[in-house]
Amino acid sequence: MILYEDNHLILINKLPGEIVQADKTGDITLADDVKHYLKVRYNKPGNVFLGLPHRLDRPTSGIVVFARTDKALSRLSEMFRTGKIEKHYWAITDKQLPSESGELCHYLYRDAQKNKSFAYSPSPDGGKPSIRGVRPDDLQLARLQYRQIGQSERYELYDINLLTGRHHQIRAQLAACGVHIKGDLKYGFPRSNIDGGICLHSHEIMFSHPVGGVPVHVIAPPPEDPIWSYFGIQ
Repeated sequence: MILYEDNHLILINKLPGEIVQADKTGDITLADDVKHYLKVRYNKPGNVFLGLPHRLDRPTSGIVVFARTDKALSRLSEMFRTGKIEKHYWAITDKQLPSESGELCHYLYRDAQKNKSFAYSPSPDGGKPSIRGVRPDDLQLARLQYRQIGQSERYELYDINLLTGRHHQIRAQLAACGVHIKGDLKYGFPRSNIDGGICLHSHEIMFSHPVGGVPVHVIAPPPEDPIWSYFGIQ
């Protein structure tokens, strides 16, 4: 689903399980589909330029930002890197976080072989912790704010404001608190979802347009699934 489109940007609501860009599986990617759409709609000859200034995990659903021009790509990449883009996610979890709202701060280590990140609490002085077998330079600061917005007999619903953009950050930070996203086998939830995705949805994004500076505010509805419908969110 196209959420926003102009001469420089196109924002897509990704389904859980869709892969954004090519990997070792060789599966057709969301980027391939968007390029084909642009080529046909605008009758573009040759290769279509499409840049990706950020990442969204394959099992995660929601907003993916693509750049249609090199100028937009370079500026958006810098905006994502410096935290000038506000990103909110919805997460359905099996347990409650420490309070109804708050902030989580960890240092993340990415294990490339396992394709998994591990979150560690800061040292007593607030700096990087000492982790056996992990170099300090391989630890990245990860911060997010959370707010509980729903509850059922079995699950909790949180709005998460992602303050830094690290590999599997939300999944790893919640797991470090003993909290697991529904369907996320990699980070400790016991059962997979039917669609192979996880109940983590990139719901809202806000930023100044990289070419022109006008405000851009986009909201993506969650996947059509009874678990999202139960909480009454669209």
